[in-house]
Amino acid sequence: MISFYPKLLPCLCLLFLLYTFSSTAQEHGFENVLAYVNQQQPTQYSELDSLLKSFESDSLKMKRLLLVTKENKHHEGTCYALNALGVVNRNISNYNTSITYHQNAKKYADSAKSTELKIISLNMIGVAYRRMDVIKPALDYHTEALKTAYSVINPSKTVKRSIAVSQNSIGNIYMVLKQNDLAINQFKKSLKIEKEANNKLGLAINYHNIGFAEEAKGNLDAALTNYKKSLDYNNAINSDIGRVICFNSIGTIYLKQENYNDAKPIIKEALEKALQLDDQFYITASYLNLGLLQFKLNDLISSEKNLKKALNIASSYNLKSSVAESNKLLSQINEKKKKYDVALSYYHKAVDIENTILTEQNLQYVNDIVIEYENENKNNQIKALALENELVRLRLERNKNILLFTSLLLAIIGTILFIMNRTKALRRDKHILTLEQDMLRSQMNPHFIFNSLNSIKLYIINNEKENAVYYLNKFSKLIRKILMASKEKETSLHDELETMKLYMNIENIRFSNEIDFKINVDPSINTEVTKIPSLVLQPFLENSLWHGLSSKEDNKKIELNVTKKSPNYITVEIVDNGIGRVASQKINKQKKLQRNSVGIDITKARLANFSEAFENSYSLKIEDLYNNDLPCGTKITLQIPVKKLKSNFQSLASKST
Repeated sequence: MISFYPKLLPCLCLLFLLYTFSSTAQEHGFENVLAYVNQQQPTQYSELDSLLKSFESDSLKMKRLLLVTKENKHHEGTCYALNALGVVNRNISNYNTSITYHQNAKKYADSAKSTELKIISLNMIGVAYRRMDVIKPALDYHTEALKTAYSVINPSKTVKRSIAVSQNSIGNIYMVLKQNDLAINQFKKSLKIEKEANNKLGLAINYHNIGFAEEAKGNLDAALTNYKKSLDYNNAINSDIGRVICFNSIGTIYLKQENYNDAKPIIKEALEKALQLDDQFYITASYLNLGLLQFKLNDLISSEKNLKKALNIASSYNLKSSVAESNKLLSQINEKKKKYDVALSYYHKAVDIENTILTEQNLQYVNDIVIEYENENKNNQIKALALENELVRLRLERNKNILLFTSLLLAIIGTILFIMNRTKALRRDKHILTLEQDMLRSQMNPHFIFNSLNSIKLYIINNEKENAVYYLNKFSKLIRKILMASKEKETSLHDELETMKLYMNIENIRFSNEIDFKINVDPSINTEVTKIPSLVLQPFLENSLWHGLSSKEDNKKIELNVTKKSPNYITVEIVDNGIGRVASQKINKQKKLQRNSVGIDITKARLANFSEAFENSYSLKIEDLYNNDLPCGTKITLQIPVKKLKSNFQSLASKST
């Protein structure tokens, strides 16, 4: 034993030197590539990808690329780095961070006027939303990417590849919506493009997705054939993540075919590789498959343990489909263990997550659990009730008239309460409708429309055709957005801010474009998901314009800042550098025709109604700003609730009070 170590030491030293040399060589290789990119500043995605492909999964190197390209204003290189960092975060299930990187990448693609990079960025955002099971934004971004790609007259290989990605992703979304035939049609279109390009990764992805759709249709043999084709391509490109996906899918088919001997090793191998990759999405899928296998083999303890692991990971990373599937399987385990109350609880959680209409089969399943649970309780109660049966019969006989009277009285009270609640509901609905009508009238102010059209007419008279067409387009788009928003009680923060940009563009005509209007949004806020009442910000902007800036001679500014200082609210600040409320009131008193601020009163009522669905109410604060005791503007701070819907019971209680 003693003589062994002197022999081992030179080997260890050699291995260490080889490792150090390899790492140093790779680092020098990246620095050389970075120097080349910095000097040449390539604009084509294909050239950037050929140079940086081997480093794109290294977040430290991509952050270094990001820093250097930003310093040198190389927008294409910055876009590539941001998208690479987005993919790195998506692969470890940091989806919100991933979306932020890809959205910033799209901004740099727009700055670079690179259609290729814009399409890639749009697809990346769509993929991240799809992994989160947020269907509408995912479909919107992939559709926009596809439309942009089809608008290119002579598409490059990169654009064609992006078309394939869009079609593949849209197919996946159709799968979520249970439109399997439509999904297969999209996958086959994508497959055709990948075959022409001989892209083995794309072929692996599409064969797998076709298999997934065939499995959903119940064609297990066809699904297995496509999964194995996908696995062959993943082996050819040595993709570990592709192997994990295929192993899980093939294991699922074996489970459905009750071929447990073949299912067990392939599912375990999928889990081992997923844990090595640290991809929470596929770790969850592997634990789900392993739990299902153990359930089929009647190993309920191990099955429950692995399914709870899947549920915890899926809940932590907002993997909605996996949360629903975990809850369903845990429901079946508890049903088998005759814990019917627990089974029912898990099943209801699954149904709530899926947010779909229960099928007859699912409804029957829930009813069966309810009946069995109720029967178990009733059997225990019958023994106790039998002893009191005679006493109860005598008591019922004696109190027959009292019970009849009480029942009648309760029925009358119930009817009265129902009528009162119904009347309250009708009044509330009428009030909401009135608010919406008042809101629309406020937005469609005749003075605003008349003055806007007069301004456009002036451009036409002065033969400023480009300005006339530009502002007429803006005006028509604003009117259309106002009419569409008036039909909805709430809208996304993104759409609201877009509408406010249009409104300020139109109003700025009458101020000879003197107003400097800026919108600043906290990057941590997902404007696509955050909901607020529609057209809620317009009255405050109008107030800043006409009461704060209309009487000021120059240097007119309005800033709209959106931040999230608390998890319960988003905070909207509208700051102007106008003359202040005191001076504005003096001027208004001297005017014969004063502008009414009824829009703000309507908005307050709408905000109060919107807040009823949340744990916290809105708040509104208006401050006068001073500089050395001189008024220098006004600041409006509006806090809009965004978190924790009330339960039905709480909502009813608040309405009744």
